[in-house]
Amino acid sequence: MALKGAEIMKMLPKTNCKECGYPTCFAFAMKLATGGANLEDCPHLDPQVRAQLEAAMAPPIKLVTIGAGENALAIGEEEVMFRHEKTFFHESGIAILISDKESESDIEKKLKRIKAFDFERIGQKLKIDLLALCFESGDKGKFEALVKKAYETTNFALILICEDTDVLFSAASLCADRKPLVYPITKDNTSAAIPKLKELGVPAGVKGQSIEALTSVTSELKDAGIEDMLLDPGSKNMLEGIRDQTLIRRAALKKGFRPLGYPTIAFPCFMYQDRFKETLAAAALMIKYAGIVVLSQAEAQFLLPLLVHRFNIYSDPRRPMTVEEKAYEIGNPGENSPVLISTNYALDYFIVSAAIEEANIPAYLCIKDTEGLGVMAAWTSGKFNGEAIAEFFEKYAMADKVKHRKLIIPGVAKKLVAELEEELPGWEIILGPLEGSDIPKFLSEEWKA
Repeated sequence: MALKGAEIMKMLPKTNCKECGYPTCFAFAMKLATGGANLEDCPHLDPQVRAQLEAAMAPPIKLVTIGAGENALAIGEEEVMFRHEKTFFHESGIAILISDKESESDIEKKLKRIKAFDFERIGQKLKIDLLALCFESGDKGKFEALVKKAYETTNFALILICEDTDVLFSAASLCADRKPLVYPITKDNTSAAIPKLKELGVPAGVKGQSIEALTSVTSELKDAGIEDMLLDPGSKNMLEGIRDQTLIRRAALKKGFRPLGYPTIAFPCFMYQDRFKETLAAAALMIKYAGIVVLSQAEAQFLLPLLVHRFNIYSDPRRPMTVEEKAYEIGNPGENSPVLISTNYALDYFIVSAAIEEANIPAYLCIKDTEGLGVMAAWTSGKFNGEAIAEFFEKYAMADKVKHRKLIIPGVAKKLVAELEEELPGWEIILGPLEGSDIPKFLSEEWKA
């Protein structure tokens, strides 16, 4: 649990020397408690006290990074149980399972399919994060060949799954600079794993048959100086997974229980054979509170809903998604191009701009700042009315951009027509379609005509 300013104050030297940049030690303590200052700013802090404060002020869930470079995945360091309290910061990683029992052609196809995943939603790229490589063949050479292939032909972060500790770390040494997650580290192999974990500097995927079993392993690893861990409580189905993930999160955040203060990993791929049940379990475990979910499938019809689901969970509920206010030029418009207007709610912008591009008709898309509200909500709050739109037209000199005087407004904004005819004299106000998907047909038929 986070230390309060008064608790930190008790451990400070109380010199009020102002060398930290604050007028008093109490002011410095309050800033430390809220994350606005660093312990290094106090020149008189005893090293032993500094170490105690660093341990006490560390995030309740450790930040762990898997992979390297731009494709590294950082998970953990969450601060709340529910996203409406603050927000969730480090989104769950989605991993695709590949077994060394699969044929070379099937592995090649799966890798190609995974690399091709590249969806966009409201300007954000949605993609797979990790490959989970599983040793099932019993052939060390086949597993190492799979690891080499994934390492050399992709940039994904890697999870190595192997019950044989010698094979596991032999494979990990082939891609140690990518910092793969090695799994499973259990009570039975901890002693053998510790030297290799230190040597390679890779994170450990700790597995226990229960939450209690996890704590003994994490404590032993931490005592050995190993800090980067992910926890798998061994949940056998979705309900057990939700229970275990919630208990781990609550123990770390609410009780400050350090042995469970690490991000988690869940395996829907091992819970269910049915693809629909597997996808449902993954969706539930993302909410409660898996840092990584491992799936067996790479089909778009299952992955795309999960990617959008994850996107929605990890967007900040306190801040609407917006785009910049301006007159966007789509497709190099000219003086005879259509003029459309909408709000700066990001989803509105991307739907309308994509529809204009699909119509293949260059256009000006006027985006009015409505603080992220959609058309009707912005109209009712006075942020998207005739006066506001007239001010936008004057600010961005829309009358100088086109020879015609025609403005296309959203089809749901019928009540705006009379206001705009009064505020924009000489302009013809055209009511567009109700649905964004109808914009290409509307522009092709109405504007060309």
